Amino acid sequence: MKLKYFFLVIMLFTAVMACKQNEQETRIGLTPAIGERMQMAPFKKSSLTDKAIIDSRQYDGQVLLVTFFATWCPPCIQEIPALIALQNSYKSKGFSVVAFSVDEGDLPLLEKLIDKNGINYPVFLADSEVARSFGGVTGIPVTFLVNREGEIVKKFLGYTSHEILEEDIKTVLTAG
Repeated sequence: MKLKYFFLVIMLFTAVMACKQNEQETRIGLTPAIGERMQMAPFKKSSLTDKAIIDSRQYDGQVLLVTFFATWCPPCIQEIPALIALQNSYKSKGFSVVAFSVDEGDLPLLEKLIDKNGINYPVFLADSEVARSFGGVTGIPVTFLVNREGEIVKKFLGYTSHEILEEDIKTVLTAG
């Protein structure tokens, strides 16, 4: 009986330490801790959508929805119509979608996807520096909602419906 309690205490201690370790990782910049905000890192890249060089400072004072995706990811492709609709609906209100592709090496396939779907927001090739600046992109799709002050205020893991994205965008657009 005492051995059973001993193992239970060891398991509980291990679980607490694992949580503490994750909490520590958030404090050194990998991802923001719960309730904290992380500043979006600046970037300057060529857009595959219209070939323009885009500097993140162009979005100062705007609300952004920054998504990381790949051409081979079905949930990522499923989100594209919602992202196009959100760009159309809220662009005039100080909002933009910005997409980073994690595809490596197949630029023609990515350009074909942009054309085929009529993507109306900037699409860039992601690199490790950009992914790291968002707290590390470990899966796709992953989307970040950035407020007018350039702070990441929400992270969406996996496919997220148009309705959920729109509700959160409206909240951030009307805040402050």
